[in-house]
Amino acid sequence: MGSAKQSNALSALGWIDIVRLGLVQASLGAIAVLSTSTLNRVMVVELALAAMVPGILVTLHYAVQITRPLWGHGSDIGGRRTSWILGGLALAGLGSVGAAAASAVMATNFALGMALAVVDFILIGIGIGAAGTSLLALLATNTAAPRRAGAATLVWLMMIAGMAITSIAAGAFLDPFTPGRLVVVTAIVSVAALALAGLSLAGIEGRLRRTSQLAPEQVVAKVSFRESLADAWADRQARRFTIFVFLSMLAFSAQDLILEPYAGLVFAMTPGETTTLSGIQSGGVFIGMLLVGLLGSSLGRTRPGVLKIFTVTGCIASAMALALLGASSQSAGVWPLTANVFALGFANGVFAVAAIGSMMALAGAANRPGERPREGMRMGLWGAAQAIAFGLGGFAGTIVVDIARAVLPVEEAYALVFMIEAGLFLIAAAVALAIAMPSAARPRATTSPSPDVLQPAE
Repeated sequence: MGSAKQSNALSALGWIDIVRLGLVQASLGAIAVLSTSTLNRVMVVELALAAMVPGILVTLHYAVQITRPLWGHGSDIGGRRTSWILGGLALAGLGSVGAAAASAVMATNFALGMALAVVDFILIGIGIGAAGTSLLALLATNTAAPRRAGAATLVWLMMIAGMAITSIAAGAFLDPFTPGRLVVVTAIVSVAALALAGLSLAGIEGRLRRTSQLAPEQVVAKVSFRESLADAWADRQARRFTIFVFLSMLAFSAQDLILEPYAGLVFAMTPGETTTLSGIQSGGVFIGMLLVGLLGSSLGRTRPGVLKIFTVTGCIASAMALALLGASSQSAGVWPLTANVFALGFANGVFAVAAIGSMMALAGAANRPGERPREGMRMGLWGAAQAIAFGLGGFAGTIVVDIARAVLPVEEAYALVFMIEAGLFLIAAAVALAIAMPSAARPRATTSPSPDVLQPAE
């Protein structure tokens, strides 16, 4: 028993390892931000294209992430998640550089440029899906239960930091703007991100494999993608969590594109003021994430169910903040909109990090020693639900507002969307309450069987 505990301790990720994996997530965020944010602005402002053009492309990159279960299954049966992470990052980087080049082509030949951009955004979506799913599976498998809240917070904050640093640094080199300069800067960021990720991942999975308890004679049966997906969907808790992720992320993303227009139309805020308002919301998200990370790590040792409590509480608080935001339309002159938006961001941050920690716990508990890995498939399933919800959420929010404004005053139209979002958060909280979280705080002994033990299915 003593040796088993020692092996578990050796095979669990330490905080330095988690920081290194956070750098990988930051690299992924660095590549993603140029394609989903910078290119969006270039197409709308410099190229004077309709906003729906980058909107379609960004939605497409979310849509193709429905393939996440396929990449998760591949990393489960392949025995090496590192190669999937680096391969996905390389593909996303290639797509990002290609998308920058496609935007330059659009200036002279829109049809050709758009065709190239479609292909590149598909590559970006597949690359992000493959890398992100395998990275989360690696974390879920080897992070001790008391550290999961802190690990989820750290990794996500590092991703946000990667996006922010990249935006600032790239912005400094993009002026004076030329299409060629955009391609060069995007290529440099992509290569630097891939190099950082490679250095950060070096040796981690090999050490985990060497300290694994999996005996060489334990042969794990090969399974097809269909069998693995059916196994995950047959798991009641995995199925419930998939529904929870979709509902909560749909509610989370539906206000992305309507909050600033609402503040401008109803509260008469200037563009600068509404941009500041979005920053305040992001600040609330940051503080909410940080709080869950600190409290979750300290309470997780004695209260294994603390992540579920934070998840449900964050959803209910988000619903309350959205309901108040809907009510604010009737008191625009005196309503504390800034405080309301900060509260919404804070509640969103609480639920988001707690949900990610819960995701890691459920995925890590899916495996039993000596059996085939299951984390990648489950992470892929939940990642696909999140991507679909994000792709639909922002678009659906704008569509509902447009339809409602045709028959209702502008204040009531926006209030209707906020109330719908609040209702979705309450339903998500009810689903989360029904999910049975793992009760034992146990890091699994192995993440990836050795290649001799597990070979890819045909």
